[in-house]
Amino acid sequence: MGTGKRGLIATAVTVIGAVVVLAAPGTAFAAPSPTPAPSPTAAPTTVTNKDIEAVRKRLDALYHDAAVATDAYNAAEEKAEQQSAQIVALAKKIVKGQERLRQLKARAGAAAAAQYRSNGLPDEAQLMLSDSPQEFLDATGRVLQGQRATKALIAELTQTQQDLKQYADDASAQWTKLEAGRKAKAAAKRKVEQQIAAAQQLESQLEEREKERLAELEEEAAHKAQSAWLDSGILDEIDGKASEAGKIAVRFATAQIGKPYKWGAEGPDAFDCSGMTSQAWASAGKPIPRTSQEQWKQLKHIDIKDMRPGDLIIYFDDASHVAMYLGEGAIVHAPRPGRTVTLAGAGSMPILGVVRPDA
Repeated sequence: MGTGKRGLIATAVTVIGAVVVLAAPGTAFAAPSPTPAPSPTAAPTTVTNKDIEAVRKRLDALYHDAAVATDAYNAAEEKAEQQSAQIVALAKKIVKGQERLRQLKARAGAAAAAQYRSNGLPDEAQLMLSDSPQEFLDATGRVLQGQRATKALIAELTQTQQDLKQYADDASAQWTKLEAGRKAKAAAKRKVEQQIAAAQQLESQLEEREKERLAELEEEAAHKAQSAWLDSGILDEIDGKASEAGKIAVRFATAQIGKPYKWGAEGPDAFDCSGMTSQAWASAGKPIPRTSQEQWKQLKHIDIKDMRPGDLIIYFDDASHVAMYLGEGAIVHAPRPGRTVTLAGAGSMPILGVVRPDA
């Protein structure tokens, strides 16, 4: 295996990184140099903690990129659903408008026929030919009413035609956006799958004892971050109590513990991080945006010291992960592929901020 197991792990980390870079669109690279033949006399080298730590960091980067791509996929899917609904609504308006236009045209035709039957004579001529001036005056009043009605009919006919054209233009624009959204969704899906496949390939290079050590290092890193967060004295300032809706959201979220993470999933059998938080708050009668990035953008920001159970903690500078705060420094979240919905320390990842769905 080249220079032994340690060399294999280091090479795997480098190669997986190169594969992900090469997967980016619009990037050209020269052909790689031939791989040297393995040395038959190379002695196996012990894989050190440093090697496993390098794998851990690379896996974190890959799964983080997968989370970003998952958010992009979920956002594109949500937009596609909204645009499809708008197209359906516009189609209904077009059908209704076409029926109204048919009715207006029928009325306009009847008015034109009535005018034809009166031979289109001027008022003076009709007065001279009339046997009764009073009948003529009565008829003239009806004519004036008819003229006003005809003018209103023409105005409504014109407006309906303009509305139909606008509906058709809007539907066409929404369809164009829908097609663009589908392409964005497909691109995001490919990116997610590439990142997860690269991470799984890297993990597959590890032997069982090395996977166990990797898990230990992951726990140590999370524990270290959580301890630093708690040592800041933050819990001394946090004493908020959950709202009634927050209690319902917390019950929903904790009931999902043990269910697998699946990117793009909103339950009931699997969840991604924002799928779980959005469904938890939907169960409490408070619909919120589908993605962690939109949850960060649209929901009210809360100081950490004012945090209460049910609030959502947004992680990383790009808002690519979200968890629900439970109190006592704990969260429930759907971590990443290969993991299940679980409890963790609120400070185990870099906190961007806190948002409150029912502010």
